[in-house]
Amino acid sequence: MKIVLLNPPHRSIGSRVPGELLPPLGLLTIGGLLIDAGHAVRLVNADIAPMTVTEILSDLRRDLPDALLLGHSGSTSAHPAVLDITAAVRAEWPAMTIIYGGVHPTYHWAEILRAAPQIDVIVRGEGEVTTPALFDAIVSGRTLDNVPGLALRRTGHPVATRPAEMLRDLESTRIGWELVDFAEHSSWGGKRSVIMQFSRGGPHLRTYCGQRGFWTRWRHRDPVAFAKENAWLHREKGVDLINLADENPTSSRKVWKAFLEALVAESVPVLIVGSTRADDIVRDADILPLYKKAGCLRILLGLEGTDEATLQKVRKGGNRAKGQQAIHLLRAHGMIGLATFAVSFEEETDGDYLQLLRHLRA
Repeated sequence: MKIVLLNPPHRSIGSRVPGELLPPLGLLTIGGLLIDAGHAVRLVNADIAPMTVTEILSDLRRDLPDALLLGHSGSTSAHPAVLDITAAVRAEWPAMTIIYGGVHPTYHWAEILRAAPQIDVIVRGEGEVTTPALFDAIVSGRTLDNVPGLALRRTGHPVATRPAEMLRDLESTRIGWELVDFAEHSSWGGKRSVIMQFSRGGPHLRTYCGQRGFWTRWRHRDPVAFAKENAWLHREKGVDLINLADENPTSSRKVWKAFLEALVAESVPVLIVGSTRADDIVRDADILPLYKKAGCLRILLGLEGTDEATLQKVRKGGNRAKGQQAIHLLRAHGMIGLATFAVSFEEETDGDYLQLLRHLRA
């Protein structure tokens, strides 16, 4: 089949530095698998300019696909744009198959299928197993009811198939780097950049985290293979900065240390930005020089801004003292600590926010 992967424009300015944009890793991973399955795939990255709906339709018209697959890492904030685009596509090409995936449609599939008749199928959760199976069923003319991980309509009503199995082997996927013009993507002041994922999931039972609807078991790439791919991106594609999409790449000190050592052995001047837990930074105090040597530039930490009782209630698994210690350790080793705080639990008061302000200053 001819398939277009569409990364819709992102209307929220909050998570974006103007003029800088990372490639859409989720769509590229799906794209690599679909290419390897024999489909003709191209990427329309409408987030770059950003493109208008009219411009998107014009781009589709020049090489009309059989199916349009939309997804966005911004997810909820990109959802209004998805609705506008898909409505226009359906009006222009009534027979085109329109498929939607991502965090927002995974959680709100029934609401979306009721409100947006132009969307045919929703891929729920991880898409690497589900999406190739979906297109295999479409090509062969089989019913979609037996494909796990979907939401669709039956007799006009939204229904979901059984959940898809978790992807256990991250090395079984392939990022479709051939779909990307690397010159179009930069971050950190114009450095050629990509987004990568060393691991998925986390061992902590945090009740507030939306990603737990996708994965709970922590899995990781082969440390040496991942380092080699990072090095290849620098040598062959001129990539200077790797942005890790992981929730918690340092969950296993042994595995993370093996990756850092393998990247140092590759001897490439790539920089790494990413996020992890403050507890892991404190745990790794003795190997923070290795972090720095491997190119770690900035670590985003989800720090604790509320009282200990609320932290226990949401199963955050951290405390304020560890957060402050982690920031100081990163600073001492020449790395940037970027702190985020969860606020507005219903139990919080103005006094809690004053306490948070004091904590921020510390």
